[in-house]
Amino acid sequence: MVKYKVIVLAAGQGKRMNVGKNKQFIQLIDEPLIVHTVRNFVEDDWCESIIIVLHEQDKDEMLKLFNQYPWCNQLEFVTGGKERQDSSYSGLINIQANPEDVVMIHDGARPFLRLDHLHELATIAKQKQAALLAVQVTDTIKQKTEKGLQTLDRAMLWAAQTPQAFQYQTIKKAHQLAREEEYFGTDDASLVERYGKGIQVQIVEGSYENVKLTTPDDILRAEMIVKKRGVK
Repeated sequence: MVKYKVIVLAAGQGKRMNVGKNKQFIQLIDEPLIVHTVRNFVEDDWCESIIIVLHEQDKDEMLKLFNQYPWCNQLEFVTGGKERQDSSYSGLINIQANPEDVVMIHDGARPFLRLDHLHELATIAKQKQAALLAVQVTDTIKQKTEKGLQTLDRAMLWAAQTPQAFQYQTIKKAHQLAREEEYFGTDDASLVERYGKGIQVQIVEGSYENVKLTTPDDILRAEMIVKKRGVK
């Protein structure tokens, strides 16, 4: 068993969802999206600490929501920043971790995790310092250049997901260096790729159900997945 801590990012406003509020509060069948997401970690005995990074204006509503659950005392709440990367860093500097502890960073809008994937991530991150969930690209991907279109080798392309897992000292240092240079990556793993001094981020093959809910159409798909899984 490899114990890990997790930072759940829930500070984004989800403007593309067009619901007039933080998408984390959207009802997914019978519970808010963020509850579905957090429960994955609450129910995993490998997870020893959960930090939820939220927007200051959502704090009261988020606390009121989670206070309804008996496991609320397992959660910590911190305020995020302007960008996703700022929110990740806020979680990192507020978490209590030793240098070699495994820390996962996860999007609150990805509720469909599998326990075996979490455990494989934790194990590999402990051994190799950095790992992420990803799935192979199924569409044909074209790259547009000045010379026209080029078809990329699909076998070499992976769509990155979360959680992404790291040894604490590795991801914290990568974030600190990015802040010093005012560099913003598209995910946390990209910072390790840039500043990790040769550390290779390992891929754990994930699930195509591990979708990030971004648009109203995603909610319809998510409801079908919930019904298929037969989970609350």
